Amino acid sequence: MIRETTKSDFEEFWPCFERIVKAQETYAFEPDMSYEDTFHLWCKTPLKSFVLEENGKVLGTYFLKANAQGPGNHICNCGYMVNEHARGKGIAKKLCEHSQQTALALGFKAMQFNSVVSSNSVAVNLWKKLGFTIIGTVPFAYRHSKLGHINSYIMHKQLRL
Repeated sequence: MIRETTKSDFEEFWPCFERIVKAQETYAFEPDMSYEDTFHLWCKTPLKSFVLEENGKVLGTYFLKANAQGPGNHICNCGYMVNEHARGKGIAKKLCEHSQQTALALGFKAMQFNSVVSSNSVAVNLWKKLGFTIIGTVPFAYRHSKLGHINSYIMHKQLRL
């Protein structure tokens, strides 16, 4: 079941979220962000935040927000995280498909991911399978904890004209 995130959902997911951010392999967030700052960033600042729950456990989450303001507010941006114990089960695919339906219902015309770390081949390949295209490469945009400075991709999908 995918539903809007509650504070208790985020509290449950927080240890996984914290591990992902501290690993510095996929997200450009400060590795020492506090729980409150992270909750605000993921659940309060965006337009919407959702979790995928199965058997009473939060397995993944995403946020959806406008990518820009004013004349650029018809393109949305999302971020997704999946619990490491639930990977390979189609959770990210379900979250992304849900986010596209939600974006359309909210009137967005396109979805853009601003910084997909190039070494995150699982995400890059999934986004491509779901119709996203790499529209740009930002050289050495990400300081990966193990690989050093690597590229990030800008990925885009038109949802409607």
